[in-house]
Amino acid sequence: MSDFNLSAFSDAIADIAAAAAPATASFATHHHRTVSAFHWRDGYFITAEEAVEAGEEIELTFASGETGKSELLGRDPSTGVALLKPAGAVSAATLAKADAVRPGNLAIAIGSSQGSALAVSGSVGEVGPAWRSMRGGTIDRRINLAVNAGGRFEGGPVLDAKGGLIGMLLFGPRGRALVMPYETIERAVATLREKGHVARGYLGAGLHPIRDGAARGAMVMSLDDNGPAKAAGLALGDIIVAWNGEAVHGPRELIRKLGPDSAGVSVTLGVVRGGEQRDVALTVGEKPLS
Repeated sequence: MSDFNLSAFSDAIADIAAAAAPATASFATHHHRTVSAFHWRDGYFITAEEAVEAGEEIELTFASGETGKSELLGRDPSTGVALLKPAGAVSAATLAKADAVRPGNLAIAIGSSQGSALAVSGSVGEVGPAWRSMRGGTIDRRINLAVNAGGRFEGGPVLDAKGGLIGMLLFGPRGRALVMPYETIERAVATLREKGHVARGYLGAGLHPIRDGAARGAMVMSLDDNGPAKAAGLALGDIIVAWNGEAVHGPRELIRKLGPDSAGVSVTLGVVRGGEQRDVALTVGEKPLS
């Protein structure tokens, strides 16, 4: 007969969730959803970037049930991280960094809803190498979860079996649960605390996917008057098909290349104009704050 004690295992998961609960908070979004946030360190909280809007007033509900205004200090669409600072002093737990995780390891998603603790357990489904987000951010590890977590968990912490912080819960395409890793959050928070934003590359061109005969790429549909694309000589109707010699099949691939590390970089774009291909030298700008 197995020595495994299911009741003790259940209690252990609940204990991990209870220990993390004081670090969590929640707030109502501009879409009238409830999402989670959690204490990073030094009185700063983080949450999912897509849950907040610039200039909006955020009222956090802490684990104690108390509420307080919070300032949005910055947001990074490329990593999905938003940084919040409550107006008053906050006494909240800080979650220690987790060890490396492997597929199959236990994962516990923690959330909060108007002061009530939320928790659900599952497993790490995939661990992969660094990757580039749809908005050009460098993500240190690919961590997908086999966890059935609802929308209220978004922006909350994901813990390992020791209660260590793996990262923040976000939802990818088709509602797939994924983790923004600790290392990526740490880098984004450092920049947001210093600058209030994370620089993003900027072409200053409105693009549309196009396939014109053998040419497949991103057609220039509009140009910002003071943008890098117009300054470099790009024209309406041009089809961008390459970036430094690497084929570009559409706008999404270009956007992925316009991450924080691209601003100020000189690149050569392969462009089809009137059926003829030419090279256009361009220096990537920094996307203006909206």
